[in-house]
This record gives sequence, C-alpha cells and structure tokens, in this order.
Amino acid sequence: MNAVLIALLLLPLLGAVATLAPLGTDPQAADRRALRLGVAVTGAVLLLTVVLAVGFDHGAPSRMQAVTDLRWIPAIGVRFHLGVDGISLPLIVLTALLTFLCAVYSTKRLPDGEGTPSARSFTGLLLLLEVGMLATFAVLDLVLFFVAFEIVLIPMYFLIARWGSGQRVPAANRFILYTLLGSAVMLLGFLLIGAQAGTFDMTELAAAHGSGLSHTTQVIAALAIVAGLAVKAPAWPLHSWLPDAHTSAPTVGSVLLAGVLLKMGTYGLVRILLPIVPDGTATFAPYLGALAAVGIVYGSLACLALARPGAKGDLKRLIAYSSVGHMGFVLLGIASLTPVGVNGALFANIAHGLITGLLFFLVGAVKDRYGTADLDTLAGTTGAALYGRAPRIGALLAFAAVASLGLPGLAGFWGELLAMFGAFDPAAGLSRPAFVTYMVIAGLGTLLTAGYLLLVVKRVCMGDPSAPPAGGPEGAGQPAPVAEIPDIRPYEAVSWSPLAALTLVAGLWPALLLGLSDPAVKHLLGGG
Repeated sequence: MNAVLIALLLLPLLGAVATLAPLGTDPQAADRRALRLGVAVTGAVLLLTVVLAVGFDHGAPSRMQAVTDLRWIPAIGVRFHLGVDGISLPLIVLTALLTFLCAVYSTKRLPDGEGTPSARSFTGLLLLLEVGMLATFAVLDLVLFFVAFEIVLIPMYFLIARWGSGQRVPAANRFILYTLLGSAVMLLGFLLIGAQAGTFDMTELAAAHGSGLSHTTQVIAALAIVAGLAVKAPAWPLHSWLPDAHTSAPTVGSVLLAGVLLKMGTYGLVRILLPIVPDGTATFAPYLGALAAVGIVYGSLACLALARPGAKGDLKRLIAYSSVGHMGFVLLGIASLTPVGVNGALFANIAHGLITGLLFFLVGAVKDRYGTADLDTLAGTTGAALYGRAPRIGALLAFAAVASLGLPGLAGFWGELLAMFGAFDPAAGLSRPAFVTYMVIAGLGTLLTAGYLLLVVKRVCMGDPSAPPAGGPEGAGQPAPVAEIPDIRPYEAVSWSPLAALTLVAGLWPALLLGLSDPAVKHLLGGG
C-alpha cells in the first residue's frame, strides 16, 4: 500500500508538469484539453484514495500504514517519511474528493475574461495545490510537514489573485502574508524540537510523548506551533485574512480553502502539538479554549450582522465568518485534551469540509445566476425566491444550511456535540469551571448559528417567484432584474451530490469516522 500513497503524490505532480507541455496550437482547444486532463488526474487520485481506504487495516487504525521511510537530508536527520492512520485517512479522502469535484465544476464554470490566465495555468495550479494538500496529511517528518504546508500557498495565492473577483489582489496578498508569517513562527518551533530531541521524525517524537524535552522547551515550542497553526485554523483574532480571501476567491478556490486548507491547521494541532509537546500543550490549552469560545460567538454575531436587512452583506463573506465559528468548535475540542473532545474536533473537521464546500458551490451558482452575492440585492422586495424559481437549488441550500447549524441526523451535529462534551469534562489538570463556561458560550453560539442561517434561507429561498427580484438601474453597479433562472445543471449535480450524500451518511452513521479516529486519538494522547 505504500506504493499507492506515493502514487497519490506523484500523479498530480506529474499532471501539473504535463500542463507545461504544448497542448495544441488552438488556445481554446488547448484549454479544453487541460481541463479534461485535470478531471482525469484528480479522478485517478480519488480512485487511488479509495484503494487506500479499502486496503487500510480498519482493525488497527492507530497504527501507521502504507509507510515509506527513506533518508532525505541525512546531514540534519530529515527523512522522507509517509504514512496514514485513522486520523489522516479521512482527510486524504476528503481532499481528493473535493479536488476532483472542483476540477469537474471548472470544466464549465472557470472564470474567464480579459486579463485572466489560460485554463492550462489553472489546471497546473490546481494539481500542484492538490500535491501540497495531500502531502500535508501524509508526511511524518516535521521539516517535510513544513514543506508540504508551504506548497499550497503559491497556487492558492494565484487562484485568488488571477481568477478571483473584486479586491482580489489585496485579498491574496493578505492571505499569503498572514500564512507565511504563521509558517515562519511554526518552523521555529519545529527547529527547537528537532534540536533538543535530535530528530524531526513525528512518530518517534510522538512515541516519546515529551520525554527528552524540558518543560521550558515544550512551552516555547508549543507557543510557536500554536501561533503558526492558529493562523490557518483560523482562530480568532488571527482570522482577519479569511473573509477577504473567501469573498474574492473563485468558487473552487473558496471550496478548497474552506474544505481543506483550514483543516491543515487543526490537523497539525492534533498530529504535532498533542503528542509531541504535551506539557506545553496543557499550559496553553485554557487560552486556546478561550479563543475558541470567543471565535464561536464572534463568527455567529458577524454573520447575524451581515444577514440583517440593509447590511449589504455578501453571502460568501457570511459563510467565511461562519467558518470562524465552526472551526471554533474544532479548537475547543482540541483544547479539552480528551479523547471525546479531540474525536469531536476531527469529526467536525470532516463535516465542515463537506457542508461548507457544498455551501460555497451553491453560493457560486446563485452568484452566476443573479450576477451578485449581495444579500440585500438578492432578497430585494420579493426575494430571490429560489424555492419557486430554482427549487432544487433552494432545497439544497436549505439542506446545507440546516446541516451547518447542527441538525441531528446530519454531519454538522456530532462534531460540535462531542467537542462540547469534551469541554464539559476536560483533561486532568485543566480548570473544569473555565471549560464549562466555554461550553456554555459555545452552546449560545449554536443558537446564534441557527438564527443567521435560517434568516439567510428565508431571504434567499423564499419570496414571490412570479415577480422579478428588485435590482438597481443598469449602469449603477447593480445587476438587472432576473425573472427566470435555470435550476441545477448536470455538471452541478455531479459536483454537489456527493457532498450532500456524504453529509447525510456521516450524520446517520458517525461510527464510520469515529471508529477510525478514536483508537488513533487515544494512542496520540498516550493512552494506547
């Protein structure tokens, strides 16, 4: 199985290199070939992840499998070390799925126009981005983790800056500056651990569980790693790059940013922080829990402000702020340092990728049809009336919204519930009154989340379909009124249906994910 894991990384890398070759003299034909190449390569990668998942020993999810361990830079002890366990496998499958769906969607809805690069460039960047995302969840060396973590920055920067809209260049600049600064701080923590422990191997460091590292070293390293990964998580108050990036990014950029890139930060906290520097983690856990609780409420209040009439709220910006709140539950579960809380965090990671990926696809479709994502313009005097004009899109939007607010039976429910359970009874040594307070604040956040999502559904899905929605005069920067819009197109159905189906499956069968993650989490926390 190690050959399958290596192929997962090599295939999109070779596909990205292939886009540099001439694909014909006709630019339009070359673009079509490039987009088809992207679908073929990402589809093959998805098939390989299915093979990896089928061949995975589900009886021993805490054991690293499909392992490759080779010397890479002997002078400093860096190894080319790959492997998967019950924590990383779901994230690898999620990454491959979302990238494939984005490639399919892009064959019909790739942004174009004057100054927009070719589809060949887009496909190359998308495949390079996939390499970095997959590698982040597969590598088992701290230096290699840093390299994989950095690979994703350049492709995502160009996807936002060249294929985005609005203030796309400032948004892309802010994205890369924040994440580069966070990565630099994180690297300092990695180097400190490697210098003190004599190895960068994550499995060896996790097995040692902090032995060989002094308390002071662990505290300093934990501070650097938390600060670096919290930017990508994104934790309040280091989240301010996120709304602008989502608002300006193309649809597929928003899907991958929310569905995968945010998970890289929280995955790093679980994979690196918890087992390698446990004493330092316990020192900062109460503060991380406090930031998580604030982020949950802050994100919900920001969404409520954007959703209210007259606020001129952008739907993509609203979903971006909702991610701050939802990822707050992930951080709260991690901060509890309990198997229940960390399992909830990992489940919420996958659920957020499925649900928010679907939401960004849907908002992109609404923007394509109405020419705007401005909530006031969409609602107008009669409402966008998706239930009447495009009932399938309206139904899917309502489904994704209730999944996002945590309706029992859908994927969004279990992760948030388990994260709050973890906060209710945190690990020994943590202040239970403080974490119970965080849990209560998080519970308030769930109510606020329901409030803004139901308000969005009311304003966008309901209304009189017999009258066109209100629009400003042409030439005034407002879209013209739209009386009729198409419902779900075939390529949209292909791109969205797997996310909706998996949201339902994960909600009805949570053991599918928890059975994988629970033994691995207990092993990382030193309990097995």
